Amino acid sequence: MPVVRDLRVLLRLRDFRRLLAVRLLSQTADGIYQVALATYVVFSPEKQASPTAIASAMAVLLLPYSLLGPFAGVLLDRRRRRQVLLHGNLLRTALATVTAVFIVARVPDWLFYVSALSVTAVNRFVLAGLSASLPRVVDSRERLVMANALSPTAGTLAATAGGGLAFAVRMAVPGGTGADALVVLLGAALYLCAAMSSLLMPIGLLGPDTPVARRLGTALAGTARGLAAGLRHLAERRTAAYALGAMTLMRFCYGALTVTVLMLCRYAWAGDESAGLALLGLAVAVSGAGFFVAALITPWAVSRLGPLGWMLACASAAAVLEPALGLPFERVPMLIAAFVLGLVTQGAKIATDTVVQAAVADPFRGRVFSIYDVLFNVAFVGAAGVAALMLPPDGRSGLLVSAVAVLYAVVAVALAAFRRREHA
Repeated sequence: MPVVRDLRVLLRLRDFRRLLAVRLLSQTADGIYQVALATYVVFSPEKQASPTAIASAMAVLLLPYSLLGPFAGVLLDRRRRRQVLLHGNLLRTALATVTAVFIVARVPDWLFYVSALSVTAVNRFVLAGLSASLPRVVDSRERLVMANALSPTAGTLAATAGGGLAFAVRMAVPGGTGADALVVLLGAALYLCAAMSSLLMPIGLLGPDTPVARRLGTALAGTARGLAAGLRHLAERRTAAYALGAMTLMRFCYGALTVTVLMLCRYAWAGDESAGLALLGLAVAVSGAGFFVAALITPWAVSRLGPLGWMLACASAAAVLEPALGLPFERVPMLIAAFVLGLVTQGAKIATDTVVQAAVADPFRGRVFSIYDVLFNVAFVGAAGVAALMLPPDGRSGLLVSAVAVLYAVVAVALAAFRRREHA
């Protein structure tokens, strides 16, 4: 397989192997920590989870990525990247340990969320540091392209594996806050391993050779102006703007249905927390299978329908299948819906990435993708907030499911109208 061959070539590079090890350990810990937070908020016997609590947890997990992301590079260029990886992972080790203590001590929710928010905020800088360091550990432009394609994918798989490990540990040990704290401590241990692995690289290896000395306020203001310029450029690229708008609405729909499934697993489908947790793990796996299938079939679909045509097909399928499968609120149809939604959401995202890469001028591409990142995560958190207002405790809301189906249909109609105008 080409992917295996490319990875084998890259793994011959010692420094690439070491940087990849830091990424895999760090993102495995991310997956463990995120699942630990979700299970504590939703499935801890001591807590009566509500849609509002789930929305708060999602905000903690995702908003740092969105709000800090565009400015992470500005701060990153002022420090040695190896030191960012070392100190960032050491800091997350300490903060995750504090989170575990807070879980056992049953501190007020706001204090728990502050601790969790701190861990995920640091994560934004570590991930940016890993990406910015790649050109320093490969020896040609061709290999850099391979590294940019394979490293984030490997990290995503590691995070997924970490989430699976967290589910397994949580179900294998006796329930309660002690089990939740144990899973968080497992994540803290892997953060520490990631920090220690970074010490295998010389301090100056990952750059920058001369850390930026420009005043921080000036740099941050320049980044804000750059984002504004990116928005103006995006407004002039109608195809990219439509694709981003459609993807934002589809991500919103996916977020609302994610909260619905969480509440169904917790209260409607299972008699106790352990059974609910097992069902949630199954739902996550089924949705992940949809993501995987989307990666396989989207290149073929885009070659025949075009990126916007494939997005139209995804939105149309979701508008029809989501209420048909979801409104009975039964286990098997909803799991099928989770697979379909994973497929159409990831398929639309891949198509959107393609449109943005093709339509946006290279000098603006980084800024537009930063805007894309903000929209992608804020839509998910916003959906959780809306779901918190609409969902009953057991997650059975025909109104919410129907509203999401209408949104999918609106996306499909808007894309169809735009394509007709473009081809007229």
